[in-house]
Amino acid sequence: MATAVIEGSREIQKDPLAINHLDYVEFYVGNARQAAYWYQHAFGFTPTAYRGPETGHRDAASYLMEQGAIRFVLTTPLYSSSFAAEHVHRHGDGVRDIALCVDDAAAAYCEAVRRGAKGVREPVSVENADGRIVTAGIATYGDTIHTFVERKKYHGTFMPGFVAGPPRWTPSVGLECVDHCVGNVHLGNMCTYVDFYATVLGFRNVISFDDKDISTEYSALMSKVMASGDGVIKFPINEPAQGRKKSQIDEYLEYYGGAGVQHIALATNDILHTVRSLRQRGVEFLDIPKTYYDDLPRRVGEIHEPVADLAQLGILVDRDEEGYLLQIFTKPVQDRPTVFYEIIQRRGARSFGKGNFKALFEALEREQARRGNL
Repeated sequence: MATAVIEGSREIQKDPLAINHLDYVEFYVGNARQAAYWYQHAFGFTPTAYRGPETGHRDAASYLMEQGAIRFVLTTPLYSSSFAAEHVHRHGDGVRDIALCVDDAAAAYCEAVRRGAKGVREPVSVENADGRIVTAGIATYGDTIHTFVERKKYHGTFMPGFVAGPPRWTPSVGLECVDHCVGNVHLGNMCTYVDFYATVLGFRNVISFDDKDISTEYSALMSKVMASGDGVIKFPINEPAQGRKKSQIDEYLEYYGGAGVQHIALATNDILHTVRSLRQRGVEFLDIPKTYYDDLPRRVGEIHEPVADLAQLGILVDRDEEGYLLQIFTKPVQDRPTVFYEIIQRRGARSFGKGNFKALFEALEREQARRGNL
């Protein structure tokens, strides 16, 4: 029998590491200057700060991109012998760091290690005229890490070493915040990382999906959603399940060279405006058959958005007991079929679009077939 149950109390639970929110997401990329231009002109981000040789940082160049409460850091290595260069060589452009803002970075690091985390960077304090930032890092799946960031005594540009760039404002497409970050891991490893987030970070498993919930005629996967005590930070963890053909998770693991971040869901308060703007700027989305919309009102009930507009833009809709959500998925945003984005608007719903899984997976399989990877 399929299981898609919401587990645990909805009451805010005590956070053992005092995590406040997701601070930033850092990508290691082959060319950060070009990636920054693309995120600015395709996704509506504004480049707000820079760190590189001109600012005294000799090993890499980094661009801070912001929109709403979203902060992406795009970093490219300047020497082939660096870890960042090895990361790009192995994975292509991908997420290295999902950073978490905490009250006390040193205390969070020590407590995480005590609970079983592998430390990758002990607490370091960096100061300038604008104050002090403390950071420390732990490992999670694959080569992905979580950096703990303590900002309470810092009031400058992003971090010491970064300088504010010249104004290059681009009209926003209406993206507000990161809704969730999804990780793909190998078969048999999902529960390992579910336990990791529960034991080390004090997260809870709020929703579980098995291979009957997320499947098509050809492929399937299993997923568990881990969330912080207040539910603000959400990390779904996926693993492949047995199917007749290669699943999208298998394809990701093959091309990424291991476990890593599959997609980032970016929230908007007006998905029609956001998706129209993104399409006008050249962002490509998965194709959804028009038949999906034939019985949409019967499946999801009354909604505010015109069904014709949703069909024209390819936006999916699903309802749970608390409301409904609207979502759409981009195609991979680099040549490797790995990282992509979800654009999501929540109208009360707290779930993740279970009713859309079949349509979404069939769309993904069509893209895999075009690449010859089924």
